[in-house]
Amino acid sequence: MRIRLIPLATAVLCLPLFALAPAAEARAGMGSSLGSRGSRTWSAPPRTSVTPSWTRPMDRSMTPRTPSYGTAEPSMGSGFNRPAFGGGMRPPFATRHPFLTSLAGGFLGAGLFGMLSGHGFFGGFSGGGSFFGFIFQALLVALLINFIIKLWRRSSSTNNGPTTGFTPANGGASPFPSQPQATPAQDVTLTPEDYQSFQQLLLNVQAAWSAQDMASLQRMATPEMVSYFNNQLSELTSRGARNIVSQVRFIRGDLAEAWREGNITYASVALQYSAVDVTTDSMGTVLDGSKTEPQTITELWTFLRADGRGNWILSAIQQAG
Repeated sequence: MRIRLIPLATAVLCLPLFALAPAAEARAGMGSSLGSRGSRTWSAPPRTSVTPSWTRPMDRSMTPRTPSYGTAEPSMGSGFNRPAFGGGMRPPFATRHPFLTSLAGGFLGAGLFGMLSGHGFFGGFSGGGSFFGFIFQALLVALLINFIIKLWRRSSSTNNGPTTGFTPANGGASPFPSQPQATPAQDVTLTPEDYQSFQQLLLNVQAAWSAQDMASLQRMATPEMVSYFNNQLSELTSRGARNIVSQVRFIRGDLAEAWREGNITYASVALQYSAVDVTTDSMGTVLDGSKTEPQTITELWTFLRADGRGNWILSAIQQAG
């Protein structure tokens, strides 16, 4: 009897955990942070009245991280030409201080020569071979080396300026061909028509997602975002499931930042909206969510457009709170 009560007690104790478990998110983006924001992809966007707390960094992005100077680079495989002593790794002492290395080698060679010639290890430094004489000479050598190091450092800082410990192999350009160029970003001013376009894109993207209309998604999002949507919809299909987002209603929005890089204009906008988000199987049985109860969602959507070419398109979705 006691043995039978153990599974029952365990189940009862676990009930609060299941009650507190959050529902899986299956709308466009599936609750992840995906996409690119140009050179600001890995920078936290400014907080807004809609997102006063936080915005989750990218879970997936095709924009590579810029290597941090002074830290070792991650392994990039044999297909990359890595610069000598790149990634913040210091070159050997002999390479950085060839003069000092030669000087120390000369003293060591003198000592070894003295030992091999029968005068003892210290014979190479002093004809008398006195131990105290060696100590005195060693102190002089230490002072000389310290003086030379100070002169060398002063000369390096004057002639070469500060160093970062990393030298790109292509003459100063980014070691990643696809990395956005470090051009000064310019802030831009948006119009009421731009904000209206963002609201309409929110509705249209969710509708195309629910209809699994990849052709429409390709017209409203970057190829990167379309690839994420395609993978997510394929995953749902492989499980025999389908996600429907309906009754999408825009609540409010706030601009986080808008800027221009080259001929591309970016705008990151905090969006709060409500929607009925439900996932069903092929027979219509609810697997997750509700067919009637809407939920409130807060996300940061980034849009881009090429100057003079018209429409805004979706470039990234980030979860926010």
